[in-house]
Amino acid sequence: MAVFRTRITELFGIRHPILLGGMHHLGQSDIVAAVVNAGAMGFITARSFDALDDFRADLRRCRALTDNKAFGVNLTLSRRPGTNKQVPACIEIALEEGVRHFESAGDSPEPYVDAIHHGGALLMHKCPSVRHAQSAARLGVDAIALVGCEEGGHPGANPLSAFVNGAFALEQIRLPLVLGGGIGSGRQIAAALALGADGVVMGSRFLVAREVRAHEALKKRIVETGPEGSVAILGSIGDTWRVLHNDAAREVIRLESEGARSHVEFGDLILSSRTRQRVYVEGDVDGGIVSFGPGGAFADEIVPAGRIVERLVRDAARAAGAFADAFVEPEAVQLGGYDAEGGLRC
Repeated sequence: MAVFRTRITELFGIRHPILLGGMHHLGQSDIVAAVVNAGAMGFITARSFDALDDFRADLRRCRALTDNKAFGVNLTLSRRPGTNKQVPACIEIALEEGVRHFESAGDSPEPYVDAIHHGGALLMHKCPSVRHAQSAARLGVDAIALVGCEEGGHPGANPLSAFVNGAFALEQIRLPLVLGGGIGSGRQIAAALALGADGVVMGSRFLVAREVRAHEALKKRIVETGPEGSVAILGSIGDTWRVLHNDAAREVIRLESEGARSHVEFGDLILSSRTRQRVYVEGDVDGGIVSFGPGGAFADEIVPAGRIVERLVRDAARAAGAFADAFVEPEAVQLGGYDAEGGLRC
């Protein structure tokens, strides 16, 4: 049953205003299907696959696991030359397999907007600032995900929190807008909706889901991790990355403090291939860099994704109800109440 109805639930045809954003190497059919089956929206991360045939196979598997429910594809767009060469093929394959919801993040989605729309699909672009959101809106995207500096992964150089960022954006962006960064509880979902957002995009909170293809040791570490368990690295080279505060992150911080100022100076410490093998496969939770934000600290047990969604919605509904109970109708406010435009009459 739907508890909240927003522009994003209407646009995506989902029951709950919760989006599972792209997760490099982890955003695959098992977790995406579980979130979708729970009434939310999830995005399979195209860059999680070494071969296009593997990508297509996972899309088909997700379609089977969801019994043809709508799910999405994440397109992570790099600014490094040549690294986006497979994006057009990923879009084509996804459209062929019936995907009609895309999430782009990173560089400008301008080269891909028309292809997605011509395929009858929707595009939500993830942005780190209001300025980037305005640019994406001018390109014709269908929705905006605006993230704050708390986002696990690459939140950009913007120093504002998700809710400060969102408050500014909601004054200027007219498209459906969801907020992300540090969100891991139902209370925060209710707060985002009260602010005026249409939903939230999350990632770190779902890392402990049973369906995530990562070693149990990592999930146990996250359950034990508190709100201070994430740290931002690589800001000194203009590539801010919020990650799990483990030994690998501490080594990167040490190298930065000693003057390392290029990706090559960090060796394989910051390579995703290292994280995939050492952390996700072998369970060495200190052996690689793990994208992780403080929202993940709300995880207190390893459970199926459906249970996580259910708890988030229940807690959000409870918080929304408490807020409604505390709200005083304008007519009842003393000092003259409010005028027709919402201004306080003195």
